[in-house]
Amino acid sequence: MFRLVTMRARMTAAGAGLALACLVVPAARGQVSGYGDKRMGEVSDHPPTILNKVTITQKLNTGIPLDGEFRDETGKAVRLGDYFGERPVILSLVYYQCKIVCPEEIDGLVGALEMVKFAPGKDFDVVFVSIDPSETPEIAAREKALYVKRYGRPETASGWHFLTGQQPAINALANAVGFGYVRVPGPDGMMNQFAHASAIEILTPQGKLSQYYLGVEYSPNDLRLGLVDASAGRIGTPVDAILTYCYRYDPQLNRHSLVVARVVQLGGLITVFSLGSYMTVMFRRDLKRDGKNANG
Repeated sequence: MFRLVTMRARMTAAGAGLALACLVVPAARGQVSGYGDKRMGEVSDHPPTILNKVTITQKLNTGIPLDGEFRDETGKAVRLGDYFGERPVILSLVYYQCKIVCPEEIDGLVGALEMVKFAPGKDFDVVFVSIDPSETPEIAAREKALYVKRYGRPETASGWHFLTGQQPAINALANAVGFGYVRVPGPDGMMNQFAHASAIEILTPQGKLSQYYLGVEYSPNDLRLGLVDASAGRIGTPVDAILTYCYRYDPQLNRHSLVVARVVQLGGLITVFSLGSYMTVMFRRDLKRDGKNANG
């Protein structure tokens, strides 16, 4: 069942963010149904119960477990603390085989960093951690190659880190960051998908959470200021969020309901109405003109 629910929070001086909580569904030809077969679920004013645990709790000035053990994109065993001590870190919890939110989040971060003069590996580090313990360093290496190429500065590759790990280490990091997510079954019944939120965090060189940025698009100026503050050990302020749950698969109904289908229908109706109005006005204008010509 697909629901689009927006919860607005009071805006503070810190600004507002956008958090997307999505259960992603990998594309498969066998799952595509005819347009007429797509049906909307029941309308509800409340988000699905399963998304109650999908939250971003801002734990500013809290340290993350630097002894957490992971593997980098080369398969090398590393600890989170290996990326701290000298410069601030941009942290993001994602999973690399996500097809909806995570690519948008990483693209948004890469695009924003393209307009920041600071360089990864020199002025800060970027650390992505997969929340899926089944993902491998090979998958992480593929993702790193893709986004370093997209960033367009291959000399900064040493500043980009794509990690995978086991569930205990993932849970410890997610709890410290305040990243709530839920493992859910996909259309095949396998527990291989996640309902999750989108956010990045900036941490001080000592590993303390300095600032959160919610959503999938980030202001280059905000990132620059956040990195400057974090490098000096300063802690930012919480940001209010507009939470949007954008996609949900209902395994009990074993179907996908796409809001885009309704959007297309609405767009078609608007188009037809606009064309009809335009034609009516033009016909009336032609009739008036013909009447004047006849009288002349």
